Amino acid sequence: MPNDPNSATPYLLQTLANRSALIRLAVIGVAVLIVVTCFAFVGGWFSSHLTPALMVDGLEGANGMWPGFRRNHAKGVCITGHFDSNGQGMRLSKAAVFRPGQAPVIGRLSLSGGHPYAADGPASVPGTVRSMALAFRPTDGEEWRVAMLDIPVFIVRDPGSFYQLLVASRPDPATGKPDAAKIQDFVAHHPETARALEVVRASSFSSGFANASYNSLNAFRFQNTTGTWTPVRWSMVAIDAFEPEPTTQSAAKDKNYLFDAVIARIKQAPAQWSLVVTIGEPGDPTSDATTPWPGNRERIDVGMLTIEHIEGEATGNCRDLNFDPLVLPAGIEPSDDPLLSARSAAYSISFSRRAGEPKEPSAVRVPDGRKGG
Repeated sequence: MPNDPNSATPYLLQTLANRSALIRLAVIGVAVLIVVTCFAFVGGWFSSHLTPALMVDGLEGANGMWPGFRRNHAKGVCITGHFDSNGQGMRLSKAAVFRPGQAPVIGRLSLSGGHPYAADGPASVPGTVRSMALAFRPTDGEEWRVAMLDIPVFIVRDPGSFYQLLVASRPDPATGKPDAAKIQDFVAHHPETARALEVVRASSFSSGFANASYNSLNAFRFQNTTGTWTPVRWSMVAIDAFEPEPTTQSAAKDKNYLFDAVIARIKQAPAQWSLVVTIGEPGDPTSDATTPWPGNRERIDVGMLTIEHIEGEATGNCRDLNFDPLVLPAGIEPSDDPLLSARSAAYSISFSRRAGEPKEPSAVRVPDGRKGG
């Protein structure tokens, strides 16, 4: 994970004069906080002025209305496989998922944004933040759900800032695009966003889903059998060799080229990621997801995720599953990061809304008749 940049604000504000950078900021801003859906109404951060319903209204205002689909990360596919724990995680957590052995996994790969039929695009242009959401289901323990992105940090650190960014990112009716001046004003009043965006812009993005690595971004706490608590973040580190995204992909004729590629990849052979836990040290921020931890922190490989099957969203699979990051087993607890409870609370409303709406066919179709189809 990159180190925190110094004096990023002047450079970023100059960059924001470019329209593509402005729209990129808007897309990431909409994507970063509410990564996945959830069903538990949790929190206490909402005031009488900022409620879960208002937050979801903000997502709908920025993304448009697509009944039956998630309010963010609407375009996605379902994945299934298993996680093989090597036992190294037991040093940090008593959660059953870290005991040596195998646990079934169901999950989802998706792109940011609330438009389920939007064209895929590389991360270097507006429109693409990739997500991996998973539910680990050990047979002899409690379920664990995680939500990760392929960027190194969030670009807001609290719910109020996220809502302000949603409002600033709302498309102008006259142009259909965000107002550059409103976003620039937001960044000018949120230097932590300027610093975080600089970290994101300095990152290298892979050519697709299968060779991308995904980060928890928020901090959590692990507790082991002796009662010791440890601050952690984690990443799914791709086994497939990293390849940078080609700049020509933005002109691809196939609007689903990223999904087509990962479908073909998993049908050919299982895709794998190592689950790597980063251990925080005293002084590392646990309540601010805009700030990366130093790159020299201890990292422990605790097991291997293997994805063997990929399919379009349908009744009974990941379409009807909420990847609430606060569905946690004994041995894992949330940190003091206010974004965690905010995500869970807002998506209680989001799930209720889409659950009562007519369902459309999956936005990404997976061909039948081959391995994993």
